[in-house]
Amino acid sequence: MKWSEFIQNLLAAGIARGTPLLFATLGEMLAELSGVLNLGIDGIMLASAMGGVAAAHLSGSAWSGLLAAVVIGAVFGLLHAFLAVTLRCDQVVAGLSLVFVGTGISSVGGAPLVELRQAVPHFAPLPIPGLSAIPFVGPVLFDHPGLVYAGFASVPLVYLFLAKTRAGLNLRATGENPAAAAAVGIAVPRLRYVYVTLGAAMAGLAGGTLSLAITPGWVDGLTAGQGWIAIGLVIVGGWRPLPAALGAWLFGAIHRLTLDLQGTGIPLFQDPNTGFFLNMLPYLAAVAVLVAASLGRRAGAAPCALGRPFVPGTTR
Repeated sequence: MKWSEFIQNLLAAGIARGTPLLFATLGEMLAELSGVLNLGIDGIMLASAMGGVAAAHLSGSAWSGLLAAVVIGAVFGLLHAFLAVTLRCDQVVAGLSLVFVGTGISSVGGAPLVELRQAVPHFAPLPIPGLSAIPFVGPVLFDHPGLVYAGFASVPLVYLFLAKTRAGLNLRATGENPAAAAAVGIAVPRLRYVYVTLGAAMAGLAGGTLSLAITPGWVDGLTAGQGWIAIGLVIVGGWRPLPAALGAWLFGAIHRLTLDLQGTGIPLFQDPNTGFFLNMLPYLAAVAVLVAASLGRRAGAAPCALGRPFVPGTTR
């Protein structure tokens, strides 16, 4: 294999595999900027991925499956918002409960779907005419399913929303100082409901993208812990869309690297023990980057009110 072809395939697969992670990361970022921590992303992605495959199979339409995945995510988001905003439950406990519920639902409900494999309706690659023919760059950036292009567009859209709109300013104010935000007329509980639900819907989109476009079909534990990586990437990116997106694509490339190295024919990478170590690389890299980013991150980068329930009429 030519190394230029190896790198091209690695980058293309990294962008594709990183797209579900990108959607989940941006969704978690919106929720956290509102002041609500949602640790249930992995459970939401699993339930949505399974539900998306089931809906696509029953309806015969990948779009119906994707819509079902987003709706499932939104329902989980509403549940988390009710627990965290209305009942003011501990947000860590509430998020972990979503992981258990989502994992259980996906395991039980997805058992009959495993045999479908790639027979389920899914999104095929959609090469962009002209651009996909550009040497090296074309296959890397312009020969993917449409949802990958939507991932490209989501990064500048979220950035512009947060940096250039009044709604984005209100969102950041809600997460930084909810009491001050409420004093100037911002409906803090309502905004938290909106962005927690929206963030979970994006996690549902991530699950649907994974099972309907990137690795079509359903197997138990399909996300392989990517929801947890998304939570880490929010921190690594400093609650900023572009660095978080780069981290998502990097993780996707590292995840694919472990497979590509085993296909190079180099004896070292054919050893089963080496294969086990390579499979650990994406998660070791994520932990290393998270630790490095935490050590170098400026104090106060996280929203000041993150994880703290808001009680109207108080200074909290």
